[in-house]
Amino acid sequence: MVSQRKEPLVSIITPCYQGERYVHRFLDSVLNQTYNNIELIFINDGSTDATEKIVFSYVDKFKKRNIHFEYIFQENKGQAAALNRGLKIFKGEYLTWPDSDDILYRDNIKKRVDFLEQNPSYGIVISKARMVEEETFKPIGILERKPPKKKDNLFYDLLMGKNVSFCFSGQMVRSSAFLDVNPKREIFENRAGQNYQMLLPITYKYKCGYINEILWDYLVRRDSHSRSAKTKEDLLVRLKNIEIILENTIKSMHIPDEADCLEIIRKRYIRERLYVALKFKNKSLLNEQYKLLKKDNDNNFFDFIIYLRGLNPFFDHMYKVAIYPLRI
Repeated sequence: MVSQRKEPLVSIITPCYQGERYVHRFLDSVLNQTYNNIELIFINDGSTDATEKIVFSYVDKFKKRNIHFEYIFQENKGQAAALNRGLKIFKGEYLTWPDSDDILYRDNIKKRVDFLEQNPSYGIVISKARMVEEETFKPIGILERKPPKKKDNLFYDLLMGKNVSFCFSGQMVRSSAFLDVNPKREIFENRAGQNYQMLLPITYKYKCGYINEILWDYLVRRDSHSRSAKTKEDLLVRLKNIEIILENTIKSMHIPDEADCLEIIRKRYIRERLYVALKFKNKSLLNEQYKLLKKDNDNNFFDFIIYLRGLNPFFDHMYKVAIYPLRI
């Protein structure tokens, strides 16, 4: 009789800051997984609310489910720094890092493990997510990456911000692939996020697979870090931090096309700032960023349209009324 292989261990690393309103839903969703061999590493990133009390109330529940549970408290340093604490100690054959306000569907872990077990040449798999409103849980959209019909290159799409929904709790990576590209088990720390640092090295070298299903709910919170930037200054600071993350991640990879990748990043964020200038009708910033594109001989028709809209409120109005509806 051929013995079946034991379920591979899956490590879940989850940072949390001030999660008392929602963390119970995430913890319940881990408990309710149909998959059994789970290691949960929970990093409390300096919460001063009831997060710790709520998490500790689950310790016995995790024991009964044979879920190996590790709790770490640190001073508030941001998600990337918190994730680094977990990366140093995780033991699973597969790794995922959902946020503490995500809600995993019952088959979330099982279906992603099944995919990677059946496709050993893939280093990562991602799925769809349902966006829900924080208080009512009303569905408000779907987060997904549509698999390209031609050659798939998630790495360059991440660099360019193309065809990616940046809520990657639907991801799982093969630990051997992750450690191949990140043997030090650490990522660049910046409060603007952690996903680029995790995903760029592995997508540069390994194939990405897709599960065409919604496997988790993404909670849209009014006070979330990604939605807290309201002013022009806030947005520019956030954009600069993400640009720094991308640059540092690429430099840490020591790849032959580093210079090309850094140039892609530079031009992307010139355009991002051009959009901010349009949004806030800031002509000084608009002129500054458009001149940079012209200097590089990289300005295209769409950049020119953005530039005209920022300069001329009447043209911007006509674009919204007569041109934009034709693109939808």
